[in-house]
Amino acid sequence: MNMRGPVNPFVRRLTFLTIAAVLFCAAEVRAAQKSVLLLFGMRPDARIAVLADRDMPRMLEEGLGERVNHFAEHLDLARFGDPQYHAALTDFLRLKYAGQRFDLIVAMHEMVVEFLEVTGKTLFSDTPIVFFSNTSDTRRPDNSTGLIADTNFAAALTFASTLQPSLKRVYVIAGADARDKAFEERARTQLRTFEPRLTVTYLSGLTTQDLKSRLSTLPADSIAYYLLVNRDGAGDRVHPLEYLRDIAPSASVPIYSWVDSAVGQGALGGSLKSQEKQTRVVADLALRVLRGEHPATIPVTSTDLQVTQVDWRQLQRWGISESRLPPGTLVLFRDPTLWQRYKLYVLVALSLVLAQTALIAALLVQRVRRRQAEEEARGSQLKLQTSHDRIRSLGSRLLNAQETERARIARELHDDVSQQLALLATDLELLRRSAPQDTPALAAQAWDRTQTVARSVHDLAYRLYPAKLRLIGLVPALQALQREMERSIIVMNLVHENVPRNLPPDVTLCVFRVAQEALQNALKHSAAREVSLAVVGTPNGLTLTIADDGIGFDVSPAWGKGLGLVSMSERIEALDGTIQIYSTPGAGTRLVIIVPLAASERVVASAG
Repeated sequence: MNMRGPVNPFVRRLTFLTIAAVLFCAAEVRAAQKSVLLLFGMRPDARIAVLADRDMPRMLEEGLGERVNHFAEHLDLARFGDPQYHAALTDFLRLKYAGQRFDLIVAMHEMVVEFLEVTGKTLFSDTPIVFFSNTSDTRRPDNSTGLIADTNFAAALTFASTLQPSLKRVYVIAGADARDKAFEERARTQLRTFEPRLTVTYLSGLTTQDLKSRLSTLPADSIAYYLLVNRDGAGDRVHPLEYLRDIAPSASVPIYSWVDSAVGQGALGGSLKSQEKQTRVVADLALRVLRGEHPATIPVTSTDLQVTQVDWRQLQRWGISESRLPPGTLVLFRDPTLWQRYKLYVLVALSLVLAQTALIAALLVQRVRRRQAEEEARGSQLKLQTSHDRIRSLGSRLLNAQETERARIARELHDDVSQQLALLATDLELLRRSAPQDTPALAAQAWDRTQTVARSVHDLAYRLYPAKLRLIGLVPALQALQREMERSIIVMNLVHENVPRNLPPDVTLCVFRVAQEALQNALKHSAAREVSLAVVGTPNGLTLTIADDGIGFDVSPAWGKGLGLVSMSERIEALDGTIQIYSTPGAGTRLVIIVPLAASERVVASAG
């Protein structure tokens, strides 16, 4: 069943009016948009045509804040002087843009300005014009403003002279086309100012092969200067930039130019006309007109479009240092460094490597510290065990030494002193019972016996503790020890130098006991015939050297086993001193003992 009822006429009318309003608004919007015609006096693939056709509509839209309808046409200047081409072009434009109203015409060449001056009033009546011209001879049309920037051919040679101070010759490259010749004539006028400082030679209208041959043999003090080639000497039409790119590898000297489009095509650079700057200045003038300013009230602009720029690759090719470039020179096509190419990757990789390295380093440090702690613990434990064993061994040996010493003292008292006392008692008994005439002889005998006993007791007491060390000092005590050694078969030589008279008691006793023990060891074990003992005082301590010519011994196994060596070591270490033993079997023995006096004074002070 059909559920749709009849359409209300009012609704139908309202819908129609809404659609009509939308279409009317859209038409108004289209009518409100600006329309601009770009007329170029060069081929579509020329650098300035490409830049202006690409960038100028964007600049206008950004400046106006609205969309701009733009159209572009390219005049063939090579055929511009032909009346038939002129008439055909006029008919073409009239037919193509019939009924089209333009808010602005942008003329990008002086020939385009001339064309509009002749036909513009019939084609585009009352349409404002913004133009660009390379020559100041251009006549300003009615209802127009523009930018006039004479082509500066001389600036490139000034720049080249700065970059190559030895420059003497300039070879100018120009084509065989009418436009090429016109360019050459303008260049000749400007470049005459460099003569005779520079010799200027024109390579005009040559075939491509002849030109390459000439360029390959140019002298070292010269440069090539590329003007314009639209047709070579063989009549072949070429693209000017493609032609430059073709001949540049043949040149034996750097090539300079006058326009920035030559950079990147084989030219080193120069003080060049910036076509980007040209496009921007023309666009600014166009914006002023589109915003409502009358062109006649806007003065014709004469702006310096020169920008000094070079191709970095050509600098490298010709070995020219960048330090010669004038300040502010723009360097193009510089090869990025590895850092510039892979900066982000390098930073990320470096961060990861650093983080990993830090983690590994932390783990290694922790591992080393743990091993050090374990080694220290094992070392401490080993030292403690060694010290414990040493103390036990030393205690045992001290007890044995004590018992041995007691036995020796007991033997001496029994075998010597006791026997002498028994004899003395016998003498005294005989003296008591003797007749008067025998008394003097017995008394003398008893007296001698008493002196012998006293001497034995004195010698025994001195060996136990030489009390007169405090009174006579170290050197006299050592001299007394030397006299005692004279009773044995060993010859003792004593040398002393700069030994202080008032040594601390502990130092005196220590050095004396060490010397005494060393001499006893030499006497008992070394089978030496001669022993030398030297005591030398220094500003910081005392050095004792004892050497013998005995049989020697192996130090390592004996160290720590003999009680004498342990006793000497303990005495020296108590005073922060050092003991060194040098000996090998069959080569004698030498002991070097160093006792610091400052340390010994601290020991004495702490004891006091």
